[in-house]
Amino acid sequence: MKALLEDLKTGEIISCEVPPPELRPGGVLVRTHFSAISAGTERVKVETGEKSLIQKALARPDLVKQVIQHARQNGVVEAYRKVQAKLDTLSAMGYSAAGVVLEVAEGISEFRPGDRVACAGGGYANHCEINFVPRNLAAKVPDAVPLDVASLTTIAAIAMQGLRQSGAVFGETVAVIGAGLVGVITMQLARAAGCRVIALDLNSDRVERAASLGAHLSILANDPAVAARVRQFAEHGVDAAIITAATHSAAPVELAAEICRDRGAIVVVGDVGMGVSRAHMYHKELRIIMSRSYGPGRYDPHYEEEGRDYPIGFVRWTEKRNMEAVLALAAAGALDFSPFLERTYSVDAGAHAYEEIRGGGAYTAIISYPQGSEHISVAPPASVTAATGPRTGKLDSLRVGCIGAGGFARSIVFPNLRANKRVTFESVATSSGVAAESARRGFQFTRAETPSALLENPAVDAVFVLSRHDSHARYVCEALNRDKKVFVEKPLAINSEEVEEVQLAYESRRLAGRAPFLMVGFNRRFAPATEKLRAFFAQRREPMLVHVRINAGFQPADSWVHMDGGRIVGEFCHFIDWARAVVRRSICSVEALALPDSGRYHEDNISATLTFSDGSIANLLYLANGDPSVPKEYFEVFCEGSIARLDDFSSLTLSRRSKVEKFRFGHDKGHAREIDFTLQAMISGGPSPIPFEELIEVTQTALAVRKAIFAVSSETPRRPVANAVHA
Repeated sequence: MKALLEDLKTGEIISCEVPPPELRPGGVLVRTHFSAISAGTERVKVETGEKSLIQKALARPDLVKQVIQHARQNGVVEAYRKVQAKLDTLSAMGYSAAGVVLEVAEGISEFRPGDRVACAGGGYANHCEINFVPRNLAAKVPDAVPLDVASLTTIAAIAMQGLRQSGAVFGETVAVIGAGLVGVITMQLARAAGCRVIALDLNSDRVERAASLGAHLSILANDPAVAARVRQFAEHGVDAAIITAATHSAAPVELAAEICRDRGAIVVVGDVGMGVSRAHMYHKELRIIMSRSYGPGRYDPHYEEEGRDYPIGFVRWTEKRNMEAVLALAAAGALDFSPFLERTYSVDAGAHAYEEIRGGGAYTAIISYPQGSEHISVAPPASVTAATGPRTGKLDSLRVGCIGAGGFARSIVFPNLRANKRVTFESVATSSGVAAESARRGFQFTRAETPSALLENPAVDAVFVLSRHDSHARYVCEALNRDKKVFVEKPLAINSEEVEEVQLAYESRRLAGRAPFLMVGFNRRFAPATEKLRAFFAQRREPMLVHVRINAGFQPADSWVHMDGGRIVGEFCHFIDWARAVVRRSICSVEALALPDSGRYHEDNISATLTFSDGSIANLLYLANGDPSVPKEYFEVFCEGSIARLDDFSSLTLSRRSKVEKFRFGHDKGHAREIDFTLQAMISGGPSPIPFEELIEVTQTALAVRKAIFAVSSETPRRPVANAVHA
């Protein structure tokens, strides 16, 4: 299918073929008829992409801070790779579109194939022929509303949310500062709500047009008499000033403060400077209110991705309800979008459309898409490798297919796969299709496909599963059932049911004599420092005591790391595996507790104790309430009068009989050796570097830790010891 993508390194917009997205739980597949370019948001994104690396850094100091912190915890080399992986990608553009539903996920009853829908959301309502859209980011389009009009719904919902935040009511005066697309739609909405509207802009052409688009009074924002003219129109000043302009300057906020009445409201919708002087704000006791995109639910993964709606009695206007309200007003004729439909471009001419928008003359541009299945192609032309199925036994080369092409895949896995000359990059797939095409170009994969097509591709010998955690077990089972060798990033599974499914798939192939191959990305056991430590205790005859302290750092409650099993299943499993590899005995029992935190840390401050078959004990601390300036990972092992101390995979100290040896390792966490050992085993036809039973054992232990923690946290609060003794 065709899509408009941005090269994040250069800012160039290109129209290219990408695989279509797959239907996922909680949403619908939509064939796009029209999508709208946001003249403000998308123009800024493109201009940012055109900046040099230094200019990008100056523009986003918050991201620079994140990179510095990542470098402190993971090393400069890994931080550099992460930044380059982010820049060397193609990014989907767009967030406001409309089309017709093709497929509906199981359990969704409000949509059916053939429904006309407006779609919202960056990463979902893209400038693509087909989009996957979660249920709460899609709204049915009334019959009276054409789909080209409906493609502007999301942008209009931004304007609607800004007006709602102002609290303006019938008869009040609203000033809209910035007469671009969002601004003029705000004017129409305010007028439809019975408000008197003043438009202000630095562009004289837009000031002139504002009157025909809803404004009762239009003024140049730099007019020396602007305050006086506002006072003539509204004696006491405006009740609310809604800023839809985009500028680094704080001038729009200063202007809003100047023209507002006593105890008026300033609503910030656009990206503007916030450095406002105190005088007007204090003497008028003004309120500054931020308007977050198109309504409550925005940036909440539980609402947007999982489809959990907010009760209408508590949240009347969510982002979806705002979209529905926009469509209802359009159907009733209260909104006139016809002036914004003057420039329509085919998806093939999308780059030209962006150039037109950057000229500043147009409010927006509409992208149109060809209709009919004959226009949808799954992948760019590529030579087809002759093969009847995945090859087994000893191989001369390995044809690899990768599902997932995120930052970790691009910065760690792909480069290490490429380092092996016997590996052929056969295919890459992602759920959206866009990232797959980006990876195909950047790493010279033969083709980009959908995940299902990759799994069925007979030219793929081995599948590397690098996708979201909730998809790991499903892809592993499907690949094993097709006799493909499998490497999957941790975790192997996110619940006990998925573990059973993986075991069933693996055992069924083994019983059929097919020699299944499965490896999980537990890289830390392969780190050079870990190997040195294991050799130090290789001849031990007594049990070991292992202490692991992970200063994991705080993650906000809405972070993706808390989804799909959370950090215990998704990351803590690494350290269970490290202890298992060092002790070299099976895990017999698990005990775990979490600090009570009222949900602030998501039960991420935990202490887990593992006992092993030889009596060894591992005490694992995983902490989110520490100081990020302290290195992330620290390990100690005590045994037979000897101590090993490993500090963040950078330094290792071995002490025995008062003799101390120190080694440096450059923060190597074992990714390269892990992948190298995996490829050697796949090519030679040998077993996985980690036995299957051990992979299952570590995964089940992580699930047991999580179960123990949440079982305790759901009980009544623990009493002080003194009270417990007397009870």
